[in-house]
Amino acid sequence: MNIFGVGLPEMAVIMVVALLIFGPKKLPEIGRSMGKAIRGFQEASKDFQEEFQKEATQLEEAIKTTAEIEPKQIEPVKSEHDTVSSSQKS
Repeated sequence: MNIFGVGLPEMAVIMVVALLIFGPKKLPEIGRSMGKAIRGFQEASKDFQEEFQKEATQLEEAIKTTAEIEPKQIEPVKSEHDTVSSSQKS
């Protein structure tokens, strides 16, 4: 089992160190707060993914709508400078 690149032996060492530092009475409270924090992070991540997918879908629809509209042919506008330059070259 590999969580965040930490295997089972490393997890055991972390749990023993946490037990020594915080004691057996404080450890369940810390576990609950960590669980709530992780759950909150997962919910925020899910919301972000949903919002991102929604925006991506809207963007794709906008691109399809724009592509369906036949683009108008725009002729380049010739300025005096272009006309003068053309006549000077001849």
